[in-house]
Amino acid sequence: MEKSMLKELSNHATNIRIGAVTAVHSANSGHPGGSLSIAEILSYLYFAEMRVKPEDPKWEDRDRLVLSKGHCAPGLYAALAEKGFFPKEELTTFRHIDSRLQGHPDMKGTPGVDMTTGSLGLGVSASVGMALSGKIRNKDYRVYAILGDGEIEEGQVWEAAMAAAHYKLDNLCIFVDWNGLQIDGPTAEVMNSAPIDEKFAAFGWNTLLINGNDLEEIEKAAENAKATKGKPTAVICKTVKGKGVSYMENSVGWHGKAPNDAEYEQAMTELKAQLID
Repeated sequence: MEKSMLKELSNHATNIRIGAVTAVHSANSGHPGGSLSIAEILSYLYFAEMRVKPEDPKWEDRDRLVLSKGHCAPGLYAALAEKGFFPKEELTTFRHIDSRLQGHPDMKGTPGVDMTTGSLGLGVSASVGMALSGKIRNKDYRVYAILGDGEIEEGQVWEAAMAAAHYKLDNLCIFVDWNGLQIDGPTAEVMNSAPIDEKFAAFGWNTLLINGNDLEEIEKAAENAKATKGKPTAVICKTVKGKGVSYMENSVGWHGKAPNDAEYEQAMTELKAQLID
């Protein structure tokens, strides 16, 4: 990846974090930890990989992104605002009455949202359907989904994984956010799902294990997924929950909690310092 592109994508990731924390603070509720851990994934997909048109969110031939871990909507909304689907100022209306930005993604109400999600496991199943539809209709769009490591405790995820491999959906690529923490504690203690890569491989997927906060590794994984034929790809991403905000990093307490005013100011100071001139 060229240095100029790396700088651009790094700044987009930081702006996504700024937007996500701003949204959660404005609502005084939400899920910052898992929104921050996927900022690089969102940055790469929206600003380097996916074909989308902010001026035409329902463009039929667009690439699709399904946020299967729908509670991390602040991260998705921040990415959509950064891309220009709606004004960044709207992030401060997160979870407010009559806002287009509700607590979980709503494909009918929010520009750029490709699937309504919330019940964990639902999104990956929908992404399989989208990819299968593309195959049947000879469309060349690609489908991406982002899952949580706690989410893959849901049996529906593995039913979808079996179907995707059966139908040879090489137009489907999922990113599993393996930050190691879920609402009840470490995933290894709540319901250990490791080794995640080997499990997807056993289901017939092309699997990759990467640092999910490293843009160059994400790029290589995305290119590998596009080059793989005859099977879907699962990119298992080791990430830091709460990445970018010191007091949130690797802290299960920030799974679903809003920062107070002082904490918000600290977060903004830390994040803005990470922007590259």
